[in-house]
Amino acid sequence: MKKNTKVNAAILIIGNEILSGRTQDTNTSTLATWLNSIGVIVSEVRVIPDIEKTIIDALNILRKDNNYVFTTGGIGPTHDDITAQSVSKAFGLKYEIHKEAFKILEAYYKPGEFNDGRQKMVKMPENAELILNPTSGAPGFSVENVYCLPGVPSILKSMLGSLKNKIVGGEPVLSHTISLKTVESEIANSLTKVQDQNSDVEIGSYPFFHAGKLGVSIVLRSENQSRIDNCISQVLEFVREKNIEIVDR
Repeated sequence: MKKNTKVNAAILIIGNEILSGRTQDTNTSTLATWLNSIGVIVSEVRVIPDIEKTIIDALNILRKDNNYVFTTGGIGPTHDDITAQSVSKAFGLKYEIHKEAFKILEAYYKPGEFNDGRQKMVKMPENAELILNPTSGAPGFSVENVYCLPGVPSILKSMLGSLKNKIVGGEPVLSHTISLKTVESEIANSLTKVQDQNSDVEIGSYPFFHAGKLGVSIVLRSENQSRIDNCISQVLEFVREKNIEIVDR
């Protein structure tokens, strides 16, 4: 990986239950926050169904365009859990029992509980590297730059710690939020001027209604704290000129 280049990642959320609205996706937020903190910028998020061709096609595009791809969902014991099989096909690898994963789950379950359904969770692309699971035993896995994690949010979150040494990021992305008692139209021109003068800082404005207060949060994001500080002073300058109240959220 070249130095001084942005390190990016795509997140692929796999599961009919997300698309149908039965299950709310919180994994995107968890993964994106964690990746930002280690200097990996999320460039794209896709939500796709449990369809083999769709998974394979999406993976083959995303793994070429990104330093990393993270998939969530579809690695459980049921018939619609087809992520591991699809990853195998995307890479042209055998789909087989991972011996180390088999040992982990055989030891995890009581005698007689490691049935055929659960044994499906140890079938992976050949030579996949395991991502250890401190919560429920069943490991995730990685192949090259693709990292496959479970869909259950609490389990996914618990597995991120074991990935820290495997993911090489750039500078962590820093952020600062200024919340104002105003509307976007009142600050749009001033904010555009600040953005034009600070192309290396990402500036976003987000309306909110909180505790009876209507307002706008300005979020400044950059890898460089001094550039954020420079933007803060420019924003506060027009806030004072316009007599806009700063609020705590």
